[in-house]
Amino acid sequence: MSIERQFIFWLGAAVLLALFLWALSAVMLPFAAGLALAYLLDPLATRLQKLGASRLFASLFIIGLGGVVIVVALVALAPTLVAQAGQFIERLPAYATKLQALITQHGSDLFARAKPALDFLGVGPTPEGAESNLPAAGDLVGQGARWAGTLLGSLWQGGQAILGLVSLLVITPVVAFYLLLDWPRLVAGLDDLAPTKHREVVRGLAREMDSAMSGFIRGQSLVCLFLGLWYGIGFTLAGLHFGLLIGIIAGVLSFIPYVGSLTGLILSVGVALVQGPWSLLGVVLAIQFAGQFIEGNILTPRFVGEAVGLHPVWIMFALLAAGSLAGFTGLILAVPLAAVIGVLARFGVRQYVASPLYQIEAGSRPNPDSKP
Repeated sequence: MSIERQFIFWLGAAVLLALFLWALSAVMLPFAAGLALAYLLDPLATRLQKLGASRLFASLFIIGLGGVVIVVALVALAPTLVAQAGQFIERLPAYATKLQALITQHGSDLFARAKPALDFLGVGPTPEGAESNLPAAGDLVGQGARWAGTLLGSLWQGGQAILGLVSLLVITPVVAFYLLLDWPRLVAGLDDLAPTKHREVVRGLAREMDSAMSGFIRGQSLVCLFLGLWYGIGFTLAGLHFGLLIGIIAGVLSFIPYVGSLTGLILSVGVALVQGPWSLLGVVLAIQFAGQFIEGNILTPRFVGEAVGLHPVWIMFALLAAGSLAGFTGLILAVPLAAVIGVLARFGVRQYVASPLYQIEAGSRPNPDSKP
């Protein structure tokens, strides 16, 4: 088979697979979640095998222990998080109004001092003009709440609501157990399907994909877990209202580069300003910056590393695009697909640079150092 036919064949297979996943995205959620869990837990099962345990025992032990941990965490944290979420949503308009009043009150001096410079440049309102031109904070919060409700409603509808939730809780552990049990055989079977002529190339690409996915998914999951505990416990001990909820939100959203830290900073600083005193704001900022220092200088280099090859912008685009197309299923598959596409794109660039087409194009360029 020629290179052109191979390219057309694999491109057609990828398109058919994408159409299949998109058409069945409503029922694929527990299977995608089970596949992700099996992939994440396979190294632990392999280590237990090396210690003398059978694959069956290792799979049962890991899934059972994980289920116990999740149930205990839900029983311990779910009531507090639900109560804090309800209270936070209820108080959000009042918080926004008070925050706007604080900004207006303490920003008057700043506007007054900056007024000569703003008048000289011909821009900027006076403090009174700024206050009159500002939209009501309650209106802004209402608009934001409606937008968030619409977004969550679309994701909820895309996941088939209660049916999707029940299937996720019931079917996902079963799927994860069987995939984890058969993972070595699945990998060996896929390896046997690789074309014999290009098997080493395919294996190299597979190792590169695994390095990218494992480096980001496993590493970033540990980073998110640490940040959620750090912020949640730290804000709670500092006495910040809704500290546990804000910390968990920041930790979960940290899976998307920069989004979790920015969200946690905005929420914690906003609540600290409204709650007072100023010393609380200092403690909150210290907790936030300490968490960012530990993440950027210790956790991310140690667990995620520099060889992942996934640019933060590419990850954010993949998450938003896949979530828009396939709901929660797309969010689960976004990073693996982004890693696969990134590896294939780099491989394609390497092949192009090594091809006669690039060499001819490069060789035909005039040498800037040559004399006419």
